[in-house]
Amino acid sequence: MRPQSFQGSAKKSSERMQPRNFKMVMLFVLLGTCSQSAAQDDINLAIHTVTSKSLTVRWSKFLGASSYKITATPKNSPEPSAFAQFSENSVMGSVNSLTPNTIYIVEVEAVDIALHVLSSAELEEVTAPEVPTIEQAYSKQSDSITVEFSAVPGAGSYVLRAESTKGKFSETPVSASPGTMLHLQPYTDYILSVMSVNSGGMSQPSLPVEVKTVVAAPELNSTSSSNSTILLAWDGVEHAVLYTLCIIMEGSDTRVKLNTTNTSVAFTDLEAGTTYCIKGNAWDPHSIPGEDFTVCQTTRPPTPGSVQVMLTVDGSQDMAVHWESVHGADRYLALSTTGQNCTSSDSYCVISPLSCGQNHSITVTALNRAGPSGPSQPEDFLTFPCPPESIWVEEPVPGNCTVVWSVVPWVEYYKAFVKRDDGSEELCNTNSSTCNYHCQCGFTYFMNVFAYNQAGSSLPGHVLNYTTIPCCPDDVSIFLVSTETLEITWSPVRAAEVYETKAAGSSHLIHCNDTAPVCALSDLSCNTRYSVVVRPCSELRGCNNTCRPHSEETAPCTPEILSITQTNASSVNISWSAINREANYTVNIVGEMDSHTCHSTGTSCEISHLLCGSTYEVSAIASTSVGQSLPSYTLPLATGPCCPQVLKVTQVTQAMTNVTWSEGAGAQSYVTSLTSPRGNAKCHTLETHCLMGCITCGTNYTVSLEAISRAGHKSECTYHGFSSSACCPSSVKLYRMTNNTIRVYWHSSGNLNNYTADLFGANSNYTCTPPPGGWHKNQVLSQKNVFCFLFWKQCWNGDLSRKKKCQLADEIFKGLQDNNSSN
Repeated sequence: MRPQSFQGSAKKSSERMQPRNFKMVMLFVLLGTCSQSAAQDDINLAIHTVTSKSLTVRWSKFLGASSYKITATPKNSPEPSAFAQFSENSVMGSVNSLTPNTIYIVEVEAVDIALHVLSSAELEEVTAPEVPTIEQAYSKQSDSITVEFSAVPGAGSYVLRAESTKGKFSETPVSASPGTMLHLQPYTDYILSVMSVNSGGMSQPSLPVEVKTVVAAPELNSTSSSNSTILLAWDGVEHAVLYTLCIIMEGSDTRVKLNTTNTSVAFTDLEAGTTYCIKGNAWDPHSIPGEDFTVCQTTRPPTPGSVQVMLTVDGSQDMAVHWESVHGADRYLALSTTGQNCTSSDSYCVISPLSCGQNHSITVTALNRAGPSGPSQPEDFLTFPCPPESIWVEEPVPGNCTVVWSVVPWVEYYKAFVKRDDGSEELCNTNSSTCNYHCQCGFTYFMNVFAYNQAGSSLPGHVLNYTTIPCCPDDVSIFLVSTETLEITWSPVRAAEVYETKAAGSSHLIHCNDTAPVCALSDLSCNTRYSVVVRPCSELRGCNNTCRPHSEETAPCTPEILSITQTNASSVNISWSAINREANYTVNIVGEMDSHTCHSTGTSCEISHLLCGSTYEVSAIASTSVGQSLPSYTLPLATGPCCPQVLKVTQVTQAMTNVTWSEGAGAQSYVTSLTSPRGNAKCHTLETHCLMGCITCGTNYTVSLEAISRAGHKSECTYHGFSSSACCPSSVKLYRMTNNTIRVYWHSSGNLNNYTADLFGANSNYTCTPPPGGWHKNQVLSQKNVFCFLFWKQCWNGDLSRKKKCQLADEIFKGLQDNNSSN
C-alpha cells in the first residue's frame, strides 16, 4: 500500500518540486533508515512524482544493501517492463520510457553485493495522460484569454498555464476545451500552455502559444442633467487611441454610433422619461477593438402640471396634493416651503401632520432613476394658526389680573377663556394680546387662548394655571402660654400651603413655618411688645405681604436678686435688678415658722420682724398687666442669732469673774465683753460660759454679749451692769497699845467707808467697826489673847483654806511684833 502522505495528485510534477519539500522528504527517508537500522523492518516505498512517461519513487534504506533496483511493469499491457539500478546511498530514483495513461506495478529491491535480494516493496501507479495540443487562443476580455485544445485519452481535467513577459505566473484548472484564463492584465502578452491531468499526475506542458489580452473597456458613468440630455464620462483607458459609443433607445431599433478620442460625450434632444442604453469600447494602436462596456440611463421625467392643494375630506386636517401624471416618472415628490413633503407613485399624496400658522407654497416634482424633473408651478395654502406659545398673568394690584400671551402670525383675532376652580368662567374676545379679569385671593384660575384665521381655530394651547395669593386670615388669636412663648391660632384660608408667622420685637425677629393654622413662637424676649403677622404662603405665589400685624407683649422678665443685707437682728434689705418697664415686684421670704412679703415698684424693699436665728428662702416676682414673670432664683437667708435670755456674772476672786449664759438660738460662738473706764475684759468661746480675768476691784462694768451664727451673722446683746467687789485696804498696820489694846491702821481703798476689823484669838474673838466716815486709825483692838488670825470682812468674800488663814495670821502677827519692837 502507498503511504498516505506520499500519494500522488494531478498537480504534482518534477519541475515543480521545491528544494524545501525535498529537504523534508530526505529527512523522512533518513528517519526511516534510522528506524530500519534499529528494527530491520522491510523496505518502504512511495511515489514522488508522475508524468506521462516517467515515475519517480523514493524508498527507505536497508541495512546491508549494496544497491537498489526499481522495476516498472505494465499491469494490463503487453508492453515490456522498465527498470533502473541505483547505488547503496540512493533513496530516490526514476523509471523512464513508460507509456502514458498506463497502470504500472512499481517494485524496489534492496540487493547485497552478491546480488541477493535482501528486502523488497511494490505499489501500483498510473502514468499521466498524453500532452494535449493548443489549437487556438484568443482574448475578448481585457482580463481573460480563451484557449481551445485537443482532448487526450484518460485525462480527467486540464490545467491552463499563463506566464507574462513580466514573469507573472498563473494556472487555471478546466474540465475540457475551451478553457478561459481569468484575472489577467489588460493589453499584456502571455505565453500559454496546457497540461492533461488524471489520478496519477499531470503531463508535461504543451507547446507554448503567445497571445495578447485586449485593452480594457471604458467604465462609462452616465447622468441625466435634464429631461432631454444624457451626459457620459469615463476615465481614459491605457493604450487606447479611439473610443466607439453606440446609443439606442429602449424599444427602438434606431442606433446612433459615435467615435471620439475624448473621455466625455453629451447626448441631447432625447425624449423625457425614456431609457437609453449606451455601449462603448476602446481601440488599441493595432486597431484591435477592446472589451466593451454597456450602461443604461433614463432621462429625467417631464414636469407635472395642474397641481391642486386641499384639506383631506376625512376631517384629519391633513393636506392633500393632487397633480397630473407624466411619462417616465417612477414617483412624485410634493414639497412645501416649510420643508414638509410627501412622495407617491400615484397622482396624489398627503402631507401630514400639518404645521399650524404657516402659509405653504407647494410644488410637485416627478422623479425617476435619472433624478427629478423641474418643479411645478407653486400652489399656496394657509393652515390654521398656532396657539400662543407662552401665556402669563400679570397682577399689578391684588385682585386685578391681566392674562397676556405672545403674538401669533396669521391670526385675525383671539379668544381667551378664564375658568376659576369653583366653576365660574369668563370669556374675552380681542384682537390684541391681553385680556383683563377680576381675580380674588385664594383661587386658582385656568386660562387658555385660541387663535383664529380663515382656516379655522388653533388647536388647544397650553393651559395656564394661575393661583392668586392666599387670603390673609381675619381671626388671628394670640395667647401668652408661658412667660416667653406666644401661641397664635387662626382659621385656615384658601390656597395656603404653609403659614409663616413672624414676631418682630425691639431687637430681633422670630418666625416659624407650619402647614397647620397654629404656631407657637418661643424663645421670645421677656417684657417685650411684639408685632405678630401671620402670612399665608403658597409655592406658586409666595407669601401674602398685605396681612395686618397684631400686637402682643410677653410676660415681664424674671428679676435677679442682687443682695440681701441684714439691717438689724430682725430686718433685712433686699435689692434686685430691674429690666422691666412699669413692673411691680413682690419679694417673698418664707421660713419654717413664719413668712413675710414686701412690694415695690423700685429695685429694693425692706422686711422686718424676722425671727432671730431662723433660715428663710428669698425670691422675687415681677408683675405687669400682661402677667407675672417666673420667680427669681431662690436665695437662702439666715437671720442673726438670738441673744441668750439669761446671763449671770459671778466674781471668783478680786481680779477674776465667771460669766455664764443660756444658749441663743442660731448662735455658734459668743463674744462676752466687760467694759469700764478703768479697763475691759473680753472672751470668745463656743461654750455658754467664760472665765474672765484682769477685773479691777470696785469697778462698775457694762456687760454685753455678741452671738455669732455659722454664717457669720452677729447679734449684739446688752445686759444689766456688774460691779466688782471692793478693793482690800492697803498698808494695814497693828500697834500694841497700853491697856492690852491693839491699834489697827490701814489705808482706805476708794470710796468705801464701812470697815470692820476682826481679831480672832485662841480664847476669844474681837471686832471693831469704825463709824461711817470715821477715821480708821483711831480704831483700837485689845491685845488680850491674840492668837492666830486677823480678818478683814470687806476684802474677801470667799473662803480660804485653813492653811492659808494660818499663814496670813502668822504674817500679821509677825508684823505686829516687829512694830512693837520698833515702838
